[in-house]
Amino acid sequence: MESDKKPVHTWNKVNAWATELEILKTILSKTELVATVKWGGPVFTYNGKNVIGILGFKNYFAIWFYKGVLLKDESAVLMNAQEGITKSMRQWRFTSKDQVDESLLLSYISEAIAIEKSKI
Repeated sequence: MESDKKPVHTWNKVNAWATELEILKTILSKTELVATVKWGGPVFTYNGKNVIGILGFKNYFAIWFYKGVLLKDESAVLMNAQEGITKSMRQWRFTSKDQVDESLLLSYISEAIAIEKSKI
């Protein structure tokens, strides 16, 4: 008996950006953050508190800062991923691994860690 159900095709967002996400993980491994998985994606914590997450999406890969609204963002690279919904989280989107500036990214990550340490 044939099933009336059509096969469900899923698109693996993470694997579409596997190399690029590995670059972000390598950069994050140079910090004191602890890697874990939450909600199906890599999240980096400090003393158990979420500081940063990374994930691939259909048209970009991104790093987000859970308290990104508190970052200075002097290079104006951060955006609100869901305007009107997200209050403090900010996201930095990339469409190519060539856009990842390790030095600049590490400065943002260091500031995010300092914010978490200050318990704001």
